[in-house]
Amino acid sequence: MHQLIQGLFLAKLHNPILKELADSALLNFKEKIAFTTDSFVVSPLKFPGGDIGKLAVCGTVNDLSVAGAVPQYLSLAFIIEEGLDYNILEEIVNSIAQTVKKAKVSIVSGDLKVVEKGACDKIYINTSGIGRCLAGKSLSLKNIRVEDRVIITGNMAQHGLAVLSKRKGMDLDLGIKSDVAALNNLLIPVLRRTTGIKFMRDPTRGGVATTLNEIAEGCGLGIEIDEGSLPIKAGARVAAELLGIEPLYIANEGIAIIVAQKSAAGKIVRLLRKHPLGRNANVIGSIARKPKGRVILNTKIGTRRFLDMLTSEPLPRIC
Repeated sequence: MHQLIQGLFLAKLHNPILKELADSALLNFKEKIAFTTDSFVVSPLKFPGGDIGKLAVCGTVNDLSVAGAVPQYLSLAFIIEEGLDYNILEEIVNSIAQTVKKAKVSIVSGDLKVVEKGACDKIYINTSGIGRCLAGKSLSLKNIRVEDRVIITGNMAQHGLAVLSKRKGMDLDLGIKSDVAALNNLLIPVLRRTTGIKFMRDPTRGGVATTLNEIAEGCGLGIEIDEGSLPIKAGARVAAELLGIEPLYIANEGIAIIVAQKSAAGKIVRLLRKHPLGRNANVIGSIARKPKGRVILNTKIGTRRFLDMLTSEPLPRIC
């Protein structure tokens, strides 16, 4: 255990705080902070566009970012099945190291446990994160008003389809890769430069439709979205049709839903599109007075239908 911590984790993730190997990391904060935690049990461990290590870092960074906080410190805990190939573990740690460097965050605390063969599926990861909340930026469902605009920052359905295709051994030859990415470098600059953002959330499990339902239910208003404005790559659309899955319910790991003041929506989209992760950002709908707590989809053929919250998970263990 000592050799593993010193020779792999500290060697790859070294920084002055983690180097102390204390029972608790001592962090100095004078302002409001955000704290989040998440666990990752994705299967398979590696999929087109990412792996469990990259996913663990990005998932926690994004949870902080959509709360209006600048991610800074993460903890990292592993539960490893006895007999796991060291090369697999090293590959995952290398991926984590590359991702934290790109996201400009530090792993400052960690834990490692080994369980008996069969007690878990190779490896599970838990990450917790702390970030500094931007001064004067209070994001809340309570801020949302009628006529606010709903913005999506990128293409839908990439992550869930990438994981499913790898898990089932399907070679769809459609170029589908997970969108997993850390969004802090996309969202935080836009949040700093604008005043109209009311609320943000990343549409992970349950996809865009479930996230929109959570927003509608939380603010007590309705949401109308336009099918023609939803960004989705042609390959993902074809794959979803072949598999009989609605893209709006497929998990994402590299996009965010933003609710913004009507007058600020145009500027926000323009700023998002200047970043590689926001090139396909678009206004997809608006907040309506009725029906309260419900989401309506205006289809391309001119009909309207309710989008309900996902009631069962069609793609288990996608994060």
